[in-house]
Amino acid sequence: MNERRTTNILLLIIVVPLVFYLLKTLSFIFIPLVAAMFIALLFLPLMRWLKRKGIPKVLSILIVILIIAALFKITGELIQLSSREILATNNDFFDKAKFKLTELLFNIEAFFGIQFLHEEDVLGSLIQRDTIIRNFVPTVGLLSQTVSRTLTMLFFVILLLAGSVDMQKLLSNTILKHHFASVKTFMKIEKDLIKFIKVKFFVSFLTGVGIGIACWGFGISFPIFWGLFAFAINFLQMVGSIITVLLLAVFAFVEVESLSIIFLFTLTTTGVQAVFGGILEPILMGKSFSINIVTILVMLMLWGYIWGIPGLIMSIPITVLLKILAEQFDSTRVVADLLTGEDSSVSK
Repeated sequence: MNERRTTNILLLIIVVPLVFYLLKTLSFIFIPLVAAMFIALLFLPLMRWLKRKGIPKVLSILIVILIIAALFKITGELIQLSSREILATNNDFFDKAKFKLTELLFNIEAFFGIQFLHEEDVLGSLIQRDTIIRNFVPTVGLLSQTVSRTLTMLFFVILLLAGSVDMQKLLSNTILKHHFASVKTFMKIEKDLIKFIKVKFFVSFLTGVGIGIACWGFGISFPIFWGLFAFAINFLQMVGSIITVLLLAVFAFVEVESLSIIFLFTLTTTGVQAVFGGILEPILMGKSFSINIVTILVMLMLWGYIWGIPGLIMSIPITVLLKILAEQFDSTRVVADLLTGEDSSVSK
């Protein structure tokens, strides 16, 4: 028994890095596939409802595609509106930003005795209007990669919704060998992940609206852009809130002269993040979605390294999925306890 256990441990040590290597190497397939799985889970209840109404599956899939296309259209319009907002800004803002940030860096240099700029106008070249606009325009390679992954994701979504790839049957044949257990587990995965995505979208939307209103109220430039930015980056658990507050504090420093107003604005944006992300989200999520902070950071670093930005966005849903699967077996329940930071013996 000891030799068999040692062999299994050695195989696990070999297999796990190999799996992560394949996930990174074949990211052009796995990223759209995993994203499509989460999107398909969102629309499965709608598909079942349309089926009960007697609507053919082809027409149901067409309705889902139209809904997804409408969401892409709305997102594109908002991005264009934000881009026009930035393009309409004159050079006065960027000149002011260059002056104040350079002055701040010189003060930091004097305080620490370390020279950052080396008497070069590096900062000025980075925040020139033309440079920022040029950096906002995506490269041809990145754009083609995004379009390719999006089309591949939509293809997988259609396959999953059409039943060409039965996720419940796949789960039954690979992980859970009993039909009843696989159905029960799949329904729990569907229910929990749909709840997680809905709550996260709702909280991120409220956060984006709150940040946009705060920027507009305090006279910070680009309120639409900052609202969209806060909405998008809020999908990065915990880290997104910190990035938003820090960047907005820097922008407030550039535009606002009064330190008390800067402090009040930073306090307001922090309060928006705390109310929606720290209070409302845990209440809506419930105890079943509690994940250890250390686990969140580790998963963000792991999936961010493997899949980049898509990995950062999908890291927490993947963690929730792994937690649900680990809870189904006594041998892996300790893994679920590690993810949540709870002791199964105490919870029982």
